[in-house]
Amino acid sequence: MTLLWLYWEFFKTGLFAIGGGMATLPFLQEMGVATGWFTAGQLADMVAVSESTPGPIGVNMATYVGFTTAGVGGAVIATLGLVTPSIIIILIIAALLKNFRNNRYVDAAFYGLRPASSGLIMAALISLVAIAMLHIDLFRETGSLLDLVDLKSLILAAVLLVLTRWVKPTKKLHPIVFILASAVVGAVFSFGA
Repeated sequence: MTLLWLYWEFFKTGLFAIGGGMATLPFLQEMGVATGWFTAGQLADMVAVSESTPGPIGVNMATYVGFTTAGVGGAVIATLGLVTPSIIIILIIAALLKNFRNNRYVDAAFYGLRPASSGLIMAALISLVAIAMLHIDLFRETGSLLDLVDLKSLILAAVLLVLTRWVKPTKKLHPIVFILASAVVGAVFSFGA
């Protein structure tokens, strides 16, 4: 039953998360709350690991959740659930490609999907910032603004912004350099602990 539930939850995510892996985050947050398979903190860890490893972020996260929930079978089922809608849609479009190429309704539909996709990605960004940089529960307990913001995360974000935007020698480095450096800094300075 768990495998069927995994497949269904990730099928729905794959069907409605238009705009790539980051657009799956609002769906994954809701899934974590509804199923109890993972917490918001674990979701943040999944994003960090999925962004740091090769492969699409949505697929990496589906595989991770499936594995932690139901082992190797769960990993396979969750991943299949996520990609099945895309495969079905691609097969339908490929079969009807000639009709779709110059169809003004299809063009208008894709034009309308752009803001929806942007909104999902922005929601994911806001959620990640809240998870990584804010301690909302601690702030509610203490009422102190100093407890609201995680200063280590804020400093790391500011340093990365400066290094990637304004420091000429580091500005052109490959993003993987910054991802690896951030992982090392997070481990050394015990981020998230």
